[in-house]
Amino acid sequence: MKKIELLAPAGDKEKLMTALDFGADAVYLGGSEFGLRVASKNFSGEDLKDAVKICHERGKKIYVTVNIQAHNRHFEGMEDYLKFLEKIGVDAAIISDDGIFRMARRVAPGLAVHISTQASITNYETILFWYEQGVRRVVLARELSLEEIKGIRQHIPKDMELEAFVHGAMCISYSGRCLLSNYMTGRDANLGDCAHSCRWRYHLVEETRPGEYFPIEDREEGSFIMNSKDLCTISHLDELMNSGITSFKIEGRVKTVYYVATVTRAYRLGMDAVEKGQYSKTYADFLLQEIKKASYREFTTGFYFKRPDEHDQLYSDVSYIRNYDFTGRVLEIVEEKMKVEQRNRMLLGDEIEAFGPREKTEKFVVQKMWDEEGNSIESAPHPKQILWMPYIQGICKGDFLRKKAE
Repeated sequence: MKKIELLAPAGDKEKLMTALDFGADAVYLGGSEFGLRVASKNFSGEDLKDAVKICHERGKKIYVTVNIQAHNRHFEGMEDYLKFLEKIGVDAAIISDDGIFRMARRVAPGLAVHISTQASITNYETILFWYEQGVRRVVLARELSLEEIKGIRQHIPKDMELEAFVHGAMCISYSGRCLLSNYMTGRDANLGDCAHSCRWRYHLVEETRPGEYFPIEDREEGSFIMNSKDLCTISHLDELMNSGITSFKIEGRVKTVYYVATVTRAYRLGMDAVEKGQYSKTYADFLLQEIKKASYREFTTGFYFKRPDEHDQLYSDVSYIRNYDFTGRVLEIVEEKMKVEQRNRMLLGDEIEAFGPREKTEKFVVQKMWDEEGNSIESAPHPKQILWMPYIQGICKGDFLRKKAE
């Protein structure tokens, strides 16, 4: 079996480092322009240079999103940006717009291009078209079944790579090409500024009765008729890894660093288990419970095994499920003490679980804490507060700390 790439999101440098530390083979991220995640911090030109250097020094790959649906005004400065990406050595630009693709080929011929999921690629003839243009990877539309993907693989050259989403938020619109946000708020989802209007609460208003709201659902909180569950395929990794997919993509450039660590770790462990012949239903269930320690919506397998109906894809709540709080990260281990950066309040007596890229976690009760001056403290309430704790055997530098949500 050819080694399959695990591709993780990197919304900023901390998430990039976390993705690499927790097992990603490659990361995808956006520059300050031309990408589809305005809400993400993204990377300046100098930041992109540093990111390329960091990834390549660790033998990892880096892909940069240039996947907006461009209007005329967006081509100002784009030539220079594409040349810049080629010069600093990014492994590929992710593009959906034909005009941007044409420009990239003209001004940056050495820049590899991956065709974005926004291009809605659902068949092998379209893939063969892109292959003839020199493209060697496409990101498949999320509306494909696993059987369709297997059929595609049989009709395309062996060196054409197939990237597919395996985890994360799903969009109600086809391949994420949505006009709802722009219509309702003036924020264009196809330029990276989605307001997530599909996840809002809705009621019915009759034309002659303004201000009177009629429920169109069974719950008082409102209707969530366009609100999709999150994609999760951790329980089917063995099937996906035998389907012809080249790269497993995790959604989430605007998610937290804790989410990146939790989800990347689970898929890394699962994919390694499949390769070693150690993957089982019991192990998949364990990994699913690990994933659920990051906030999530209810899960679905999307289109992989059947066309989703309302029970598979849609559900009647907008909120995330949060069972655990991210409480801190271990910065250093010095002389039997751990230097910790707090992320959520910690108290003496809290039951904490530490996890890193490895499978085993370490559980302990907070018995002592000191501030930076060495004074004993009973709580750490301040965001990113630096504190010290007694070292716990098995915990490593860079580990994340979490506790059950109150």
